[in-house]
Amino acid sequence: MAPERKPPIVLPPTTPPSDISKSAAFIFIHGLGDEAEGLESVARQFQSANKLPHMSWTIPNALENHDLATTAWYLPTRLSPYPPSRPELEDDEDEEGMMATVSYTTTLIDDLVGQGVPTERIVLGGFSQGHAMALLTGLVSKYAGKLGGLVGLSGYLPLADQIPKLREQAGLPKEVGSNGEIFLARGTGDRLVPKRLHRMCYEALYGFGIEQDRVTIKEYEGMGHVMAGAELRDLCAFLEKVVPEID
Repeated sequence: MAPERKPPIVLPPTTPPSDISKSAAFIFIHGLGDEAEGLESVARQFQSANKLPHMSWTIPNALENHDLATTAWYLPTRLSPYPPSRPELEDDEDEEGMMATVSYTTTLIDDLVGQGVPTERIVLGGFSQGHAMALLTGLVSKYAGKLGGLVGLSGYLPLADQIPKLREQAGLPKEVGSNGEIFLARGTGDRLVPKRLHRMCYEALYGFGIEQDRVTIKEYEGMGHVMAGAELRDLCAFLEKVVPEID
């Protein structure tokens, strides 16, 4: 029997706009081995500080993976700080699992659009595996180039070599382009996701036709594979810029 997914945690705006078209939403995807509750504290921290009171938060849950005995959006691969001596030595990525997550994440966006939230007022982001899934969804789903922003924290870009093929299969143009903004951040002390994968992530985005001035890149000295205060302050500023409160 297929595992059942826990429903997302949804936090409505603390000050809902009178018109749904003035609202905003952030879909925030957790990392490997975590659950939505792990990110709920971040959302509540923002709300208790009266930050982005017009914005709702949707925090989905990954399925329990029996092989890994933990929650996962896809089967992880080794993330080496050094490239392999030959390309064929790279681990195969779990394209099937990743694309299943893209499909699920797309339904979350569908739900928000169905409620009347403008697509350009929706931001999709995540931490670690959530970073990977937010960026992949933002590049190969039907919402590619249409969202207000993408956020990637302490992660990387999966299936980078497959993205042109996946875009073609989805009927998307070769060049990504974007009306939205992208925020990428990591800590210099991150021992799980090497710096080279962070660099490869934004270089790939540029290669897909995304303008460099639309990509904000941050590194935090000494921060490990976590989210910390300075990063969250910068994330808040980014969200306030891309989905500002509308009078």
